[in-house]
Amino acid sequence: MSGSLKGLVALVTGATSGIGLGIAHSLAKRGCSIVVNGLGDAKVFEQLKEDFTKQHGVDTHFSGEDLANLSEIQKLHNDVLKLYPKGLDILVNNAGFQHVCPVESFPTEKWDSMIAVMLTAPFHLTQLFLPHMKVKGWGRIINMSSCHGHVASANKSAYVSAKHGIIGLTKTVAIETAGSGVTCNAICPGYVETPLFMKQAEDRSRDQGITLEQAKAQIVGVHASKQPVKLEHIGEMAAFLCSPAADQMTGASLVVDGGWTAQ
Repeated sequence: MSGSLKGLVALVTGATSGIGLGIAHSLAKRGCSIVVNGLGDAKVFEQLKEDFTKQHGVDTHFSGEDLANLSEIQKLHNDVLKLYPKGLDILVNNAGFQHVCPVESFPTEKWDSMIAVMLTAPFHLTQLFLPHMKVKGWGRIINMSSCHGHVASANKSAYVSAKHGIIGLTKTVAIETAGSGVTCNAICPGYVETPLFMKQAEDRSRDQGITLEQAKAQIVGVHASKQPVKLEHIGEMAAFLCSPAADQMTGASLVVDGGWTAQ
């Protein structure tokens, strides 16, 4: 396990489930205080807070702000500063969602919302929290891209555009912050074994009368390994980027895809 993050503060967006939650746990188990942004009601957050306290013994706070709305992003920034006046040490821009539709009939409102959450919100959050990192002389910005930041799939125009765009933002921020103690990198997962992935595999297994492992292999057929990426693989990659070993890693897009994009 890479080094301690005790005394540091991380904001992880889209962290009430899936990849974001996995990253939050990987950072918290190293002692990092966590601000969780995501969908969910008070009951969901209370359960998360209880889990993080019991498992990791760290401070955990919840933000339900809508990242498609600039005024709510600004409120999130202000709320974090009230809790932690010196600002964040680690920003993980993970929030996102998918909509599948041919480009000629892709709903404009879906395009706008997806670009807002997955590309514009990371820009705003970086712009707001980066100055605090520079003052401290240390910071980590981790953007969640995807293999779809490197390759395209049909009917995913907004998702692919956002994920390509976040790699461009990552490189630009990396160049602008080079030598400051702040790094900016992107993680590019293939198919990850999230609760949603497991539900799809279970449904396919039941409907086709095949084993769960066979169903999972079908879903991740583009992976050379024929195996999904585990949540802990992404969480540990994020933690590594916060370690001293990654001090000179910046502007990178780190692919974790079972060999998908190597083919």
